[in-house]
Amino acid sequence: MKKLLFGCLTFLTVQTISAQPHEAAQDTAWKKIYRESVPMINDLVHTKIDARFDYSKSYLNGKAWITLKPHFYATDTLALDAKGMEIKKVALVKGTATSPLKYDYDGWVLNVKLDKTYKGGEKYTIYIEYTAKPNELEVQGSAAITDAKGLYFVNPQGEEKDKPTQIWTQGETEATSVWVPTIDKPNQKTTQETIMTVPDKYVTLSNGKLVSQKKNADGTRTDTWNMDLPHAPYLFFMGVGEYAVIKDTYKGKEVNYYVEKEYAPVAKKIFGHTPEMMAFFSRITGVEYPWVKYSQIVGRDYVSGAMENTTATLHQESAQQDARELVDGNGWESTIAHELFHQWFGDYVTTESWSNLTLNESFANYSETLWDEYKYGKDAGDAQNYTDMNGYLQSGSEKKDLVRFYYTDKEAMFDAVSYNKGGRILHMLRSYVGDSAFFKALNLYLTTNKFKAAEAHHLRLAFEEVTGRDMNWFWNQWYYGAGHPKLTIDYVYDDAAKKVQVIVKQTQSGDAFKLPIAIDVYNGATKVRNKVWIENKTDTFTFSYTSKPELVNVDGDKTLLAEKRDNKNLDNYVHQYKYAGLYMDRREAVEFASRNQTDPRAIAILTDALKDKYFGIRGLALSRLDLKNQGNKKTFEPLIAAIAKDDPKSTVRATALTALANYEGTTYKDLFVKSVSDSSYTVAGNALEALAKVDSAAAVTEAKRLSGQPTKGALVGAVMKTMIKSGDESSFTAIAKAVGDMPLSQAKFNLLPSFSDFLSKVSNTENLKKGIDIIVDFREQTKNFGLEPVVNGWLKGIVTKKEAAKAIAADKTALQAQIDYVKGKLGDAKAGF
Repeated sequence: MKKLLFGCLTFLTVQTISAQPHEAAQDTAWKKIYRESVPMINDLVHTKIDARFDYSKSYLNGKAWITLKPHFYATDTLALDAKGMEIKKVALVKGTATSPLKYDYDGWVLNVKLDKTYKGGEKYTIYIEYTAKPNELEVQGSAAITDAKGLYFVNPQGEEKDKPTQIWTQGETEATSVWVPTIDKPNQKTTQETIMTVPDKYVTLSNGKLVSQKKNADGTRTDTWNMDLPHAPYLFFMGVGEYAVIKDTYKGKEVNYYVEKEYAPVAKKIFGHTPEMMAFFSRITGVEYPWVKYSQIVGRDYVSGAMENTTATLHQESAQQDARELVDGNGWESTIAHELFHQWFGDYVTTESWSNLTLNESFANYSETLWDEYKYGKDAGDAQNYTDMNGYLQSGSEKKDLVRFYYTDKEAMFDAVSYNKGGRILHMLRSYVGDSAFFKALNLYLTTNKFKAAEAHHLRLAFEEVTGRDMNWFWNQWYYGAGHPKLTIDYVYDDAAKKVQVIVKQTQSGDAFKLPIAIDVYNGATKVRNKVWIENKTDTFTFSYTSKPELVNVDGDKTLLAEKRDNKNLDNYVHQYKYAGLYMDRREAVEFASRNQTDPRAIAILTDALKDKYFGIRGLALSRLDLKNQGNKKTFEPLIAAIAKDDPKSTVRATALTALANYEGTTYKDLFVKSVSDSSYTVAGNALEALAKVDSAAAVTEAKRLSGQPTKGALVGAVMKTMIKSGDESSFTAIAKAVGDMPLSQAKFNLLPSFSDFLSKVSNTENLKKGIDIIVDFREQTKNFGLEPVVNGWLKGIVTKKEAAKAIAADKTALQAQIDYVKGKLGDAKAGF
């Protein structure tokens, strides 16, 4: 699963982690509960589901035929997960006949008394008739999956005019059992047949291959999907809706993209790299894409980022980008890669317990780096790796092991450790053993454990067999330990002795990490590589030289997961930018130079960085320029203006436009006005905000013009901010609709404080209520991210401003009604007044 918090909602990364109580303050009872692998008493063999949907009640009326066998020991009982169902019949299947079985059901687990004691491996089939009632089930979601109802009816009766009617399922972690009785554990595997009867106007999607379609006399159609290879129950999927199905192919296998019809023309621009990704992942793993087809579907109101259901990945609606959004690049491409790689790591070989989630999510996370490196070059891969590492380092997760046998709830495993940190650990492992051994070990792991469940030690054994090395030290440190090294690096040059000492101190609490790294010594473009092991809290490495090195570069491959205080000087960073050359080498140099912008040498680094080959470095340098320094402002103006007009990357042009807004007067007004109509939403949005700084009236005019057009991305936020700032309440309807229609995103979070300020000035009570409801809806969608106090803070701010207005108002009645409405939405938070 691609978690929201590590995908499109970057604002939630720190919020989510920091919102969780520190361990010292937690109820520690759970720490005493060892989360063992779920005992396998009965094994799933085959699951057949016949589903019919009641749209008026949001029910699923189901029939299930489940074939099982005792795992090893004989048994005469069966326990199935079945959450919130109405169980109508439980029977044993004998040929074409059935015989009733006795059972107990508590609303969560269906305990069945079998007709006899079955021996290990002896198959039997039971039949269950039931009604699933997902909307009547009270369940708890998580930061990764904001709800756990399992089965979702979207606008089932068509009452919301601008929203399609859809059905989709979300099984991870253990929510498939909301809509079909099963053993809802990741260490189970079953083949599957899914039969869905739906109105004939809808298309369906499920696991495996569509094997038959039958039109019925009542205007419905029955589709049958067959999944002939085993997979885990949490990967079961059903999708229903009015979709355009865009067909693609990979080596003769179906590759399909299910999108809302308006996105059909750009579906291949969004998902079209999928066949190339399948080829790339097949090649590097040495395992050909193992399933019969691969489809991707987009679901409205989806409760997570995306989900790797076997052969049928589900994406949230943010995947659907229009042509102008795609000008800036496909913002969903890393998610597409992430979910596809799960088809190997998670679906083909599955974690046997949520404690070992790293075997699913760390690999999927790392696939984003692998894909970017392959498709767009090493700089792009390293930039993705840096972003993910930073997400972990900022998450406050130092006390969490990667493989965890003690946790509050299985949902807590979906965090920056299982994703970001685990991905960086794989990156270090790849650097340590080398590409050839790394990918050969992945192949051995996958082929040895195919269609099985595995734990982290299976991965270790594969690496040991391939490399011939004991890898326990690496697994104990990184998989079964917590934290990361914090390094202080100092250099002592002795020209008389012609030696340089590199002193590396580990300052983190606890034991020292064992770190194999490269230390590169540079004279000009000549580099001498020294491979060393950091093993102690303080290690000193001495290197001889003929002439004093211009740079000593610790962690020369820039693969180490660590916090570093690297005490190089500016001359070292000048040399590093020019000669070391990796993305992180150049990034570190730019960051250091940005803190020393009164020095000509730093200005030289930043000037070079503005012309860097990689757009990410150009954008970074632009964002770091100190334009309050009048000397810098004059020096960089021609370069910034040229970039704003001519840079080949739209997002870099957009950043340059923001920088130009620091220049007084109307010199760049025409450029801003022209750029407001750019094909890139980001360029247009940044240009509008820049225009607002030099001519607010012109910006409002442009914003009103654009508010009547389809806008997305950065432009919708800029338009709304400009209109909100104008304080023109006549624009309320357009503003509220735009804000309300925005999907759960960084842009929406960024816009809501301004929207809240706008509401504090709104005089029409009905408008105020509509606006407050938009904010409250956002609060409810983000409850599991720990944002409720933030949103309530916005609401309290509105109350405070309304009360101040009421104090001087002649007619206080309307204002009091507004205050009461907001306080009512605050609920328990009212105690804060």
